[in-house]
Amino acid sequence: MKVIDHIAKAKKSLFSFEILPPLRGHDIKDIFYTLDPLMEFNPPFIDVTYHREEFIYVEKENGLLQKRTISKRPGTVGICSAIMNKYGIDAVPHLICGGFNRQMTENALIDLNFLGIDNVLVLRGDPLKSEKSFFAKKDGHQYAVELVKQVKNLNRGKYLDKTFERKNTTLFDFCIGVAGYPEKHLEAPNIESDLFFLKKKIEAGANYIVTQMFFDNKKFFSFVKKCRSEGISVPIIPGIKPISSKKQLNSLPSRFYLNIPNELVKEIEKAQDKKIVSSIGIEWAIHQSKELKNSGIEVIHYYTMDKPENIYKIVQAIY
Repeated sequence: MKVIDHIAKAKKSLFSFEILPPLRGHDIKDIFYTLDPLMEFNPPFIDVTYHREEFIYVEKENGLLQKRTISKRPGTVGICSAIMNKYGIDAVPHLICGGFNRQMTENALIDLNFLGIDNVLVLRGDPLKSEKSFFAKKDGHQYAVELVKQVKNLNRGKYLDKTFERKNTTLFDFCIGVAGYPEKHLEAPNIESDLFFLKKKIEAGANYIVTQMFFDNKKFFSFVKKCRSEGISVPIIPGIKPISSKKQLNSLPSRFYLNIPNELVKEIEKAQDKKIVSSIGIEWAIHQSKELKNSGIEVIHYYTMDKPENIYKIVQAIY
């Protein structure tokens, strides 16, 4: 079922969450370990992230460095299939621009369609760690809006090779999600510019928005109000992540361009050990979730970041 259909048919506030594929060398049991406890709360869909290739340098016997390409977290499509098979719920694979050309993207979408996957979350993706800016693969997409258009074209039966476009061509029917940034994307000059390009993604065919994490609900409510004033009417799903370590007070703002309220910062800085920090993060996320749910938000999306026990405690308190 499509994400937007889950939302339309819901009689109460829903919750969804996002998981990472396990590191290379681990198996699907790691994913089931994350998911099994959370199945108690009947999530309608689960997002599975996609991680592009990385480059590492290995020293050879002669002292020269050899560049190697490695994918540390492969398996997004296989994990989605396993989730649907084991739990009978919808899986939402992330689809990114980085590392794909248009033909590779089309092939990936064909695979997803064959597996009966109805939803994709379309993202530009991060630049390589060795690059300061994002660079598309040759004949790939530089921006998420271009990727949205390609998915939408396949929904209309438009292939890259027009010889496959026939009257009886099977049309795809992907529900397309995109990212929104309550405190603006880190590369955007201002929130107005960011909203301009978000609207372009909706006009290109995106059906719903999932936001970047935030720790102040006022930022989210303001973002929604600005979206609606710009004519963006699709569902906007808030993304929540509990802080679980002191180092995240610095790493999260620098990586995701967000602010952490001073009240939360002070509480975490006073904490004497990791368990207390985790508890503070959970309680803050519970408070956020209650306010969002009481305001009529249809779905709350949680970023697990390989810490399902934290999300379990939050969802247990809310749902």
